[in-house]
Amino acid sequence: MANEGEANKGNKSLGEVGESIAATFLKGLRFTIVERNFRCKCGEIDIIAREGKTIVFVEVKTRRNGACGPPQASVTPFKQRQISKAALTWLAKKNLLDAPARFDVVAILQREHTVPEIEHIRDAFELAY
Repeated sequence: MANEGEANKGNKSLGEVGESIAATFLKGLRFTIVERNFRCKCGEIDIIAREGKTIVFVEVKTRRNGACGPPQASVTPFKQRQISKAALTWLAKKNLLDAPARFDVVAILQREHTVPEIEHIRDAFELAY
């Protein structure tokens, strides 16, 4: 059995793969990727993108299977608050607090040896803090 460090390493690499898949997917929808993996003391945002004039804060959830439910189910109210606080921090740093913005989730099922199943949930949740 793999030790916890190895398991976390596997999850981290799965997350990184998922974020790359999501970024490519969003570019295909004509989003502009502004930043990836923004971190502050409040939390982190996987992808910050623009769709037209709207700033889109994207949470990416990637799973190998649906055993624990769909990937997007793990974007809990607590996680939404963390993302919201990080988004406000980013907007303040960029002096963009008045810009139109929203929160999307990209859920990816990456089963072994298959094409990833991608679900893009626009306006997945409201600002929560």
